[in-house]
Amino acid sequence: MTGVISLLPEGRHGLLVPPLGLSEDVDSYLTVGGYAPLVAPQRLLDRIAAVGLRGRGGAGFPTAVKLRAVRDAPGPRVVVANGEEGEPGSVKDRWLLRHRPHVVLDGLRLAAAMTGAERGFVYLSDAPAERAVRRALAECAPELRVDVVRTEHTYVAGEETAVVRRINGGPALPTAKPPRPFESGVGGAPTLVANVETLARLAVMYSRPDEADAVAGSHLVTLSGPGGGAALVEVPAGTHLKVLADLSGHGRADAVLLGGLFGGLYGEEWTDLPLGHDSLNAVGGALGCGALHFLGPEDCPVAVAVEAAAYLGAQSARQCGVCVSGTGALAKALSAVARGEAGYDTVEKLRRWSRQLPGRGACGLLDAAARIGATLLDRFPDQVDAHRGACCPACSDAASEDGRRFVVPVP
Repeated sequence: MTGVISLLPEGRHGLLVPPLGLSEDVDSYLTVGGYAPLVAPQRLLDRIAAVGLRGRGGAGFPTAVKLRAVRDAPGPRVVVANGEEGEPGSVKDRWLLRHRPHVVLDGLRLAAAMTGAERGFVYLSDAPAERAVRRALAECAPELRVDVVRTEHTYVAGEETAVVRRINGGPALPTAKPPRPFESGVGGAPTLVANVETLARLAVMYSRPDEADAVAGSHLVTLSGPGGGAALVEVPAGTHLKVLADLSGHGRADAVLLGGLFGGLYGEEWTDLPLGHDSLNAVGGALGCGALHFLGPEDCPVAVAVEAAAYLGAQSARQCGVCVSGTGALAKALSAVARGEAGYDTVEKLRRWSRQLPGRGACGLLDAAARIGATLLDRFPDQVDAHRGACCPACSDAASEDGRRFVVPVP
């Protein structure tokens, strides 16, 4: 099955509302309780904390903590809806901005009310999304001043310090931390950078307070893989990955690449994994942006790792020496494995680098490349050993740096 699908229980309100190909207008959004009058925004913040809503941009950081950090900072404040999807296998943010711009703008309005912000931005790279957002702003004339900032699409352009740097007029490249945006962001003001799905969930929680727990516990996930369909699906947390694989035509998959390129590879017993930040972290993976790429019986995990590492290396901001050298070394070592040229020393270097490099770059790109290497070695040792002295057909066809294996079109 392909397209846009909701697996939420009947009667539960989710984010995948408009028919395919349509963009929700302001009148339709008002009929579902959108743009409700602002009453006691602190109460909403308390509810967000109580239900444990976590950010949907990748790191899964508690949303209430970020909101309070900006609220408690001195001076004028800024809120940013971050719609720049760096992961090639994710489509949820662009879909929301194209089809449900009002629910994102409503969430941005609520975030401003909770933090005391006087200015907002929508940050994106997708042209259809930009048109939809500008049309929505013209329809609703929000009390919050909102500007739209377009950037070039890259893997790192959505990292929060890159977002701030671009809005401030610079390149969309990460900066060293501290300071973080909540300390000094757009124009030097304390800034909340929030993923658009996170903001959309704020809006639904405000209009449907009785469903706050369920809204906070649901996720938009992008499913893809060769030989099957690609789908954007809204699911309750705890849904087993096997259910999602069957739904999108990947029920025969032998493995899965978790969290876009950030969560690593998982092989044996992947079918029993429940979707969620904590459940995937517990097995050394990560939900990330909610993108799942399934590997069928004909797919070689070594080839997938090679393509992922090569793409990440090509997407490096080239600002951190350790990232440039680290991603390059990882990609080179993985390529040697794929070609059947890696001896014991190469594999051991790959293992050592995969453990030592995380946390040493300005953003998560190096961490993603290291996790790809580590999970390949830890979970697919037999396949790695089988490449000693021989290159398999799947690896001989592996692409170098374009990442096209992982790209999913927006439905």
